Amino acid sequence: MVAILLLFAVAGPLLVGADPNAQDLPGRLAPPGESGPLGTDHLGRDLFSRVAHGARLSIAVSLAALGASLALGVAAGLLAGYFKGVWDGAVSFAIEVFLAFPGIILVLAIVAIVGGGVLNAAAAVCLVTWPGYARMVRGAVLSLVGQDFVKAARISGSGDLRILWRQILPNLRGPVIIFSATNLSAIMIQLAGLSFLGFGVGSPTAEWGAMLSEARGYITTAPWLTIAPGAALVFTVIGFNLLGEGLATHLGKGKSA
Repeated sequence: MVAILLLFAVAGPLLVGADPNAQDLPGRLAPPGESGPLGTDHLGRDLFSRVAHGARLSIAVSLAALGASLALGVAAGLLAGYFKGVWDGAVSFAIEVFLAFPGIILVLAIVAIVGGGVLNAAAAVCLVTWPGYARMVRGAVLSLVGQDFVKAARISGSGDLRILWRQILPNLRGPVIIFSATNLSAIMIQLAGLSFLGFGVGSPTAEWGAMLSEARGYITTAPWLTIAPGAALVFTVIGFNLLGEGLATHLGKGKSA
């Protein structure tokens, strides 16, 4: 499913060739098959082209937010779990504060303060999702620092940075990959929700959440306007969730073996 999504995001716009923002008012609200495989929206724009371009944008912005969240969370978790003391107290307090609020409420509060837009929405999602990485990494590091291979590296004269890079980080690769695969779908939902509410990507840019927002007024007269981006979002979320579950099973079996 993820491979199909990536192929659709890369090749879809090239196959259609239609400008996702080109308006054709006489051909507005054309049903699927009559004007393009998915029809047209209320401004006569090709819906297939908009869904395909929306896949590109959604994946790109979600990966950027995921990467920033991963880097911040892993760094904070490493510092807290390895050095303990003041670092652990500060990171643990920050984690508790961020996790005390529902994610979407905190995201809305942040964008309400800093303003909407793609970059601000991605930054807000990053600030909300990094505590999950930090908590997971902190717990894993606390269990690793007492292992014999870490003690041996310290006795052999390895510095803290070398131990973190060569001994501890490689053992975090599996859990981080699994968490990232499942977390990406949650990030995509949050970004789409922000666009749906008008805090993320704005019109006329093709983005699934914004497309759903524009289609609300035509849900009974032109339901394909809602079905197309909604189905794409559901397909993507299920695909990445299944990918995370598959990675967890595969890496779990490999670890047991």
